[in-house]
Amino acid sequence: MKQQEEMLNNTNSPTILIVDDEERIRTGCRKVLSQEGFEVLTAECGETGLKMIEEQHFDIILLDLMMPSLSGFDVLSRVKSLHPDTVIIVISGYATLEHSIEAMKKGAFDFIPKPFTPEQLRLLVTKALEYTRALKDIANEKSRMRVLINHLSDGVMATDYKKEIVLANPAFLKMVGYQGSTAVGHKVEQVTKYERLREMIDQALTMPSGEFSELVDEVAEGNGNGSPARILSARCIPFRDRASRNIGTITLLHDITAMKRMDQIKSDFVSMVAHEVRGPLNSVLMQLQVVQDGLAGEISSKQKEILARVSGKVQDLVCLSSELLDLARIESGLISQEREQLDMTEIIVDQVEFHGKKAEANGISLSLGGIPESLPVVANRRNMEEVLSNLIANAINYTPAGGSIRVSAEKAGDYLQIEVADTGFGIAKDDQQKIFAPFYRIKDEKTRFIPGTGLGLSIIKSIMDAHNGMIQVESEPGKGSVFRVYIPSVILQESSASTQYVACVSKS
Repeated sequence: MKQQEEMLNNTNSPTILIVDDEERIRTGCRKVLSQEGFEVLTAECGETGLKMIEEQHFDIILLDLMMPSLSGFDVLSRVKSLHPDTVIIVISGYATLEHSIEAMKKGAFDFIPKPFTPEQLRLLVTKALEYTRALKDIANEKSRMRVLINHLSDGVMATDYKKEIVLANPAFLKMVGYQGSTAVGHKVEQVTKYERLREMIDQALTMPSGEFSELVDEVAEGNGNGSPARILSARCIPFRDRASRNIGTITLLHDITAMKRMDQIKSDFVSMVAHEVRGPLNSVLMQLQVVQDGLAGEISSKQKEILARVSGKVQDLVCLSSELLDLARIESGLISQEREQLDMTEIIVDQVEFHGKKAEANGISLSLGGIPESLPVVANRRNMEEVLSNLIANAINYTPAGGSIRVSAEKAGDYLQIEVADTGFGIAKDDQQKIFAPFYRIKDEKTRFIPGTGLGLSIIKSIMDAHNGMIQVESEPGKGSVFRVYIPSVILQESSASTQYVACVSKS
């Protein structure tokens, strides 16, 4: 083990080359530095030194400026072209300010005049060695980062403030379809055809210093038949210096094409199954109604009871298929194409009146709270009716006899806020974020016998997302629940021609 450690230390020991035409200087420097544990070689002239440098890499070179035939300045220039990371210390008996400046311009690390003491030499070489190690650490770190980034499956790109690419891994170049030899040094618009990606980079570069946010969007490439050939999730952030100035951007790409296609296949399958099932179920319901009405012959009271149960179960399946169709339709984005000017006050009043009989039959008080005379929105009428109907129906189902439900609405900034408050069973805190997931239902001793599909709140959330709105819940077990939906309101603008509605949509 000790022998292996010694070999490792010898391998990592810095190598030093002394190029000087004075044997006394070469011998003295070699003796001092060898005692410090360095591997030291010497060259008596510039030509010999260059030949050795071409054959081997040296960490530090002690170079005499004034040598016959080939000067130290010529050697210095050649070394920097062959080994840019080599540290060069210039030594000369003709130390002048002009020589020092010229040597530094050509890439020398430091300058030491003859004669010099062994201690001066040790200090300068130690300083150069620390610099060399710092350069190696930086180079190693850059190499590790390069290997790591190049092997990521996600795309990574970095640009400077002029939108020139300083880093782009193979995954990024593949995702944007770039086929050149290298993207580094090119403008972003020369590498990617995604206009939205370029807009995000512009937005990140112009982001105020007091603001820092991650820009997230999806970019898609068409395949000529109307559907995207590739869908990418893009994230872009500004890259800043210590003074919080934008000096570039970092962009990440993740290919979500397969996930999007699977979601579409799932939605299409659900829609197809629900559509194919709903027709036969409606036929079964019609036939059951014929039998229940006695049109196919008299039936006993027991038979009526059984048929009523069967009819109820079939009706539940019809409702499930209808809700699945609604969910698939919402996820496909169709509802965003069917919006009109609506007065939510009218819809709220109609829904409260419609559900009033069921609430009364269950011994529940359903009332209409404070509500403005007019609440204009631009939305899909059927979806708004569905939101109100589901919220009120849920409140009725989960409120015991003797309870109360109150529906109210008001303007809240750029939104219309609708609130449905009940005195029902309430929802535990752990369940409050889960209830908006499809098919999730709370089952305990109080709610396990309540019928439902677990799709109502999921449909409401999907509708709100499609309308740039949101839904919130406040609840406590045993004390009831309050559901609030927020719909972007409408500002009434007067023009010389006609009255126009303008939707106030808050963009995240």
